[in-house]
Amino acid sequence: MTISNENDLICLKEVGRIVANALEEMGKALEPGMTTSELDRIGRKFLETAGARSAPELAYAFPGATCISVNEEIAHGIPGARRIERGDLVNIDVSAEKSGFFADTGASFAVPPVPRSIERLCRDGRRAMWTGLRQVGAGKPIAGIGQAIGTFARKNG
Repeated sequence: MTISNENDLICLKEVGRIVANALEEMGKALEPGMTTSELDRIGRKFLETAGARSAPELAYAFPGATCISVNEEIAHGIPGARRIERGDLVNIDVSAEKSGFFADTGASFAVPPVPRSIERLCRDGRRAMWTGLRQVGAGKPIAGIGQAIGTFARKNG
């Protein structure tokens, strides 16, 4: 996607806010005992109310509005009957389209109480993200982002 004028930027920011706010709402609603399908319905309702469409459904006929992965599921988990339990690490990925513009965001949420290893994973994941983001800038190679994150990850085990 190429942004070529101020209106394009406004549209991109709008869909970006929508996915960020959908993710935030889903994170707030997350609780033990709910299914990943119930959590997905919250995301779907938010997107639809904002006038956006689920990008995975639109582009790939994905069987959910959002992707929800629990514990051992790496990414792009399909919402379903799986119940979220205390101690789970839940990754939520929200991607949407509005007015021809797409945005994507995601985050992991630990359902208390969680082991220290999960707390550390979440903390260091955020630290690695910011390490990579500090490499972003005009004239800087994109590869620097991944290299910085990789160095951080190796250093921190």
